[in-house]
Parts: sequence; C-alpha cells; structure tokens
Amino acid sequence: MSDHLVLFMPSGKRGRFAAETPVLEAARQLGVHVESVCGGRGICGRCQIEVQDGVFAKHGITSSNDHVSPFGGNEVRYAEKRDLKAGRRLSCSARIRGDLVVDIPQDAVVNAQVVRKDSDGRLIERNPAIHMCYVEVEAPDMHKPLGDLDRLLMAVEADWGFKNLTIDAYLFGQVQQVLRKGGWKVTAAIHEPVDGGPVSLVALYPGLKNEAYGIACDIGSTTIAMHLSSLLSGRTLASSGASNPQIRFGEDLMSRVSYVMMNPDGREGMTRAVREALNGLIDKVCEQGEIDRADILDAVFVGNPIMHHLFLGIDPTELGGAPFALAVSGAVNVRSAEIGLPLNPGARVYMLPCIAGHVGADAAAATLTEGPHRQDEMMLLVDVGTNAEIVLGNATRTVAASSPTGPAFEGAEISCGQRAAPGAIERIRIDPVTLEPRYRVIGIEPWSDEEGFEKAAKKVGVTGVCGSGIIEIIAEMYLAGIITEDGVIDGGLAARSPRIVESGRTFSYLLKDGEPRLMVTQNDVRAIQLAKAALYAGIKLLMDKQGISSVDRIGLAGAFGSFIDPKYALVLGLVPDCDLEKVKAVGNAAGTGARMALLNRGHRREIETTVTRIEKIETALESKFQEHFVNAMALPNKVDAFPRLAQVVTLPERSMDTAAADGVEPGAARRRGGRRNRG
Repeated sequence: MSDHLVLFMPSGKRGRFAAETPVLEAARQLGVHVESVCGGRGICGRCQIEVQDGVFAKHGITSSNDHVSPFGGNEVRYAEKRDLKAGRRLSCSARIRGDLVVDIPQDAVVNAQVVRKDSDGRLIERNPAIHMCYVEVEAPDMHKPLGDLDRLLMAVEADWGFKNLTIDAYLFGQVQQVLRKGGWKVTAAIHEPVDGGPVSLVALYPGLKNEAYGIACDIGSTTIAMHLSSLLSGRTLASSGASNPQIRFGEDLMSRVSYVMMNPDGREGMTRAVREALNGLIDKVCEQGEIDRADILDAVFVGNPIMHHLFLGIDPTELGGAPFALAVSGAVNVRSAEIGLPLNPGARVYMLPCIAGHVGADAAAATLTEGPHRQDEMMLLVDVGTNAEIVLGNATRTVAASSPTGPAFEGAEISCGQRAAPGAIERIRIDPVTLEPRYRVIGIEPWSDEEGFEKAAKKVGVTGVCGSGIIEIIAEMYLAGIITEDGVIDGGLAARSPRIVESGRTFSYLLKDGEPRLMVTQNDVRAIQLAKAALYAGIKLLMDKQGISSVDRIGLAGAFGSFIDPKYALVLGLVPDCDLEKVKAVGNAAGTGARMALLNRGHRREIETTVTRIEKIETALESKFQEHFVNAMALPNKVDAFPRLAQVVTLPERSMDTAAADGVEPGAARRRGGRRNRG
C-alpha cells in the first residue's frame, strides 16, 4: 500500500494515511484526542507527541523518527521560546513519511485517562518492617575507647533488644555528625524483615523522629497506582496513578516480550520507562502528602510476572514461551537505590512473590487481600486485565491460572474503544423494542437522554467507549436481540431500526451518529467473544481441578474489574453463574495487598507461605481448554446454564441445539426468568 500505517498509543487506534499528512490531522481522523488550542499554528505547544523507534512485530510496524518530516520553523521557534522536551515533536508540524508508532505523552493531555485506583481505606493492623527507635547514647569517654557507632548499637540493644545489627555503609560517615547534632539523643530506623532475615540500621536522625513513611504500588500493564502511607499510624496520606508508559511498546504483555526480543535495547527501554513513571508518581504523592521523599524508608511493589521482571531489570523473554520460566519467583528484598528509585539512602524495597509464570505478585497481593485461602466458601477471584489472573479456592485447597484475554476489554482492539477518560461512554442501556440506546459518559453527570447532557457534551465530547461500556453494550445487544447467542449481529433487524447498519458482508450497530461516529462492528463482537471465552475457559479448568460445578462467591479485581457491573459480567458469560448478590467488585485488591504487606510484615510471611501451597495450572497444557473455550464463545455459554442469573434478568431464548444439550425445553429459560432488571 502507498499509504503509511500510523498507530497511536495509548489508545491503540490506527489507520493508513497519505504521505505528508500532518500527524495532528491523522489523530483527528481517528478520533484520538490531541490538544491543539492554537488551531495547528505551532504556538500553543499542546499537541506534543513522541515518535517511537523500533520494530513493533505485533502491529507489523517499523517506526522511526526518520519517518516524519524534519523539524520545521514553527517547532524551532517554539523550542527556543518554550520547553520542548528532547524527543518531542509538535504534531501539527510533523508530517507522515513512513509507518509510525506515535505516543501521546500523558503530561501533555488535559483530559488524560482517568486512573481510578484510590486506596480503599481498609484498616490494616500495623506491624511494619521499619521500627523507629529513640535512644540516648552515652557520650564518648577517654577511659572507654568504644567508637560512637558501637555505643549507639549498645544503646539500641539495651533499649529495644535488636542484636547483631548490620549497618548500611552510607551511615559510617554520618553517625558522628548526627549524634552530636542530637546531643547524643537520636532516633534509629531499624529494618526488620520477615523472620529470619538480617536486621539492619538503615537511617539515623538527631533527636526524636516520630514519623516514617512507605509506599505501596501496583504496577499494572495498563495503569500504575501508588499509595503513600504513614508506617506509624497506618494512615494513607496520598494516592496517585498514571498510565503505564510501556503501553507504547505493546498493549498486551506478549507484545512487550516480542518487543524485547526484536529490539536489542528493548528491555532497557521498558525498564527505564516504568522507573521514570514510578519516580514521577513518588514526586506526586510526596507533594500531596507534604513530605520529603528522603523520609520514605520502605516500599512494596506488586505486578504481573512481566511487569515484575521489567521493573527489576530482568529480561522477560523466557516468559514468552513454555515452560514460562520465571527468573525469580520468591519474594525480593533490595535497596531502593539499586533499582533506580532514590528515596532515603537506606530505604528498602519488598516485592511480593509470584505464584507462577503468568500469575504474578499482583495476583498474590489480591489473594492476600480477599483471602480465599482463609474461607470455607469456594471463592473465585479474577483480576480482569490484558492477562487475566484467576485464583479459585478455600481454606482446604486453592488453585490458580492465567488466561490471555488480550486488550479488548480495555478498548484497544475495539473500533470505537478507548481508555477510561473524559468523553468515554461507560454505561449503556438499549431499549429492547426500539433498539435505541442511552448512555452515560465519563465527565458528564446526566445520561444521554436527560436534560443537561447535550450542553455538557459540547464541552467534554463523546469520543469512544471504555472497557465497562464495551461489556455493557455487547451484553445489552444480546438482551435486546440485536446479536444472537453465537455473537452474530442480526441483519434482519435493519428493516426495523436504522441503528442496524450494513457493513460489507456483516452488520454493525450504530451507537452514536455525528462526529465521531461510534459503531459496534461484527469484528468488535468477535474480539469480546474471544477475550471472554479465554477467561471463562481458564475458570472452568480450575473448577474441573476442584471438582465443582458452581462457585459460592466471585470477586472482580483490578481497575477494570472494579467498574464492571456484575450483572453484565454474568450476561456476557465472563464468569460462571452465581448469586448476583455474591458477585462483587473488590477494587484494586492488588494495591490493597501491597498496602497490607507494607504496614504489616506478618502479611509478608502469610503470602510467602500461601504461595507455596497454591497449585498452579498451566492452561496451555490442559486438553480441555479448547473445549471450554469453544463453548464459552456463546452468550452467555453454549452448555453451561445460568439459572441464578435468569432469576433477575430475562435472557433470550436459547437455540434448539443449546437447549437440547442442557436437557431444557426451548423457551424454558425465558419462562423461568424473572423481570428484566434494566438498571
């Protein structure tokens, strides 16, 4: 093709454009929001972009700065008068001359993705790894030739019982100055890890220091959430989140592994990107909490195995294929400075253990939070993301697996999909008679059919559909009869409603006309079917291992899981049938688990022990995965009935083949269903 392929990140939207098309114009045609207050005259500088260099195998793109026009006069003048960071271009001036991967920097976006990962405020019993120990040290005496540090250690042992302390080397040159500044009265910060680890003197302060801080962070493949907490009171002082900048290297985890394999400096680039983002978040929470980052003495991080490895600077290539070997699976204890996080010179970093090759420290943290291993009920815990992590069990037995759902749930492979940002549709209802939709948009309080919506929409815009909205629209289309249980958009409805639009050999559903025009295509429905079938098949394998046909309780974790309406998760067949009252969004359970490990080292001991007892199931090696996957392509499922869901939602009649397979008379599902809950 003569036109050039351009991919915009983090939205994942792409298209082909003629040579010399301004990058800003390409973004506008694709509905990618790029700020441009000055109308593309190169004055405001809001339209900044970053062109990525490298081979992006998944997308079939080799991107290079040579594939855009050289710096133009507007950019030169702007760079002279304002701040144009290295590597940045003005998209109104840069013109397309080859295939490109274009990153929209989050600091340049006014209505950036909404990262909704605040602390859940859970009260956590405090037993941190950092102890602040105030001591009064005997002054030097010519008749007692002990060094100042030795007398300090004696005082700490006498008053606090800590023996044989190891000393961080940087303190050797500071101890005398601190002791004299405090008049021989000082506060020693002692790091005591899980039982059996070395106890260390990590910081020393003159006088009484009655506060210390720690950070807990969940490094998600899409978003990063960080919490700043007082180690003494347990109070959360500040929370902040950001998009994971690694998205520009690939939306899903395997794309990032491929990028490492295809680019010699790929691992270093992704490690650098995530550490820079983390340092930026540390600055934010410190500013919000009004503290100095040198007062942070402890940090806990969680993430899926690939995020875990890239954060630690480990090549994740081995996780790209069987046997999916982790470089390190146990808990990690390092100094923060060793991994590029300058906090207090003695600050420690603890990373929770991984459960298996694709079930990481984030799943371990979520398990710690929700505690299926502490319950009598059979609990299913699902972190719905680009790689779904699944834990199923109770106090008797717990099993875990992962399923490659891909980025469809987060909008990356959906024609009208986008991240959760102002302007994104997040809630949808479709009238089953008229097939007319009404929806709610992030940043706009009224629904689309309510007074005040149009006025607000002119300011915010309606730009796409985010993850929770995608789940709801597919489920609503099914409930309204627009798509069959096999996921086919019924073209016969075109005579009944202009919302059903012919698209070549298939049909689409027109959600919103105008600019931009938002359609749900047959390919969009298939992408969601494939993603949800992979997740459900993984869950069914774990149920097979447990020898059960139903679960007692379901927890939907993660930023995406937290905003899924449980009813629509069941209608779609994302999870197995369950009492709707026992299907709950459990928030950022991974982030909460990180906070638990930060504030109570006993929880570190608990999860390290629990992980060794969890049985890991590798879905790729299970013969029944394909069978479960095929059955799960149907809505909600080809063979599994959903009687508890049918009590609260009127499900469409099942096909003759499906009903016969269940031994159910056709139409029985509708008759036994209760009144449809429109929400």
